[in-house]
Amino acid sequence: MYISLDSIPGASNLSELGLNSKNFKDPFVIHGGEGFAHIAGRWRIGGYAGVGATSISTVPDIVVYEELNDTTGYQPPADPSAPQPGEDGNSKDYTEYFNPTIEAKFTFSLGAASVEYVMPILQDLELSAGALMGLGRAGISVDQQSGNPRWKDTFSNVYGIMDSTGTLFYGVDSANFSDPDIIPGEVPGLMRDISATFFNFQPYIAVKWQFLERLGLRISVGFNKGTITAGKWELNGRTRISDSPTSAIQGMAFRTMLYIGL
Repeated sequence: MYISLDSIPGASNLSELGLNSKNFKDPFVIHGGEGFAHIAGRWRIGGYAGVGATSISTVPDIVVYEELNDTTGYQPPADPSAPQPGEDGNSKDYTEYFNPTIEAKFTFSLGAASVEYVMPILQDLELSAGALMGLGRAGISVDQQSGNPRWKDTFSNVYGIMDSTGTLFYGVDSANFSDPDIIPGEVPGLMRDISATFFNFQPYIAVKWQFLERLGLRISVGFNKGTITAGKWELNGRTRISDSPTSAIQGMAFRTMLYIGL
């Protein structure tokens, strides 16, 4: 299935990571399969299942600067030798080997039932109209990595040292010993995954040409419509993102398949 999506959820936020959402594949491709069964007269039911993914990535240039205030972002000084309040210090280009890799991946999976009405035109040619109705799941993952991962480090504990009894030992300095904040340590990579499940509806018309006794070519054109309501996105599959916006998974859809059977 090919879908020319009007937009990809969260695409406008990816520019803050240095990613260009226009580089996602368009049309979006879903690989899957479909089956049919006649029920009565010219009515036919069926089912469809498929999944697709597309990704974009970048390796940004880095400027290192002396951070001298709490303002977000670099505040260049008028005179680097004498920065004023509210300004940061000197800056320089980072020229070593460990520039971070930033990647975003969009996935869309669909499981749906179909109902259609078949209208024979010629002996080996038929036209049908129907709709796919089912559940879709969309996901966006953002992966930020620095350097090359090692197998052993993949299983390291970012909070401290775990002993053989299952107790975690977390080190703090003397100033924070009485009221410590348990936060993860520095890690070479970070991955966030957000996803949501929604109802998907796709009306379509299809043409089937039976060029052999049990083999045909079927082409369908329709419009895919799915809506993820506000607050339905989840982080890492379990934590609800309450302020997430309403998102639409919609666009013109085109399916082509080899039809095996009568």
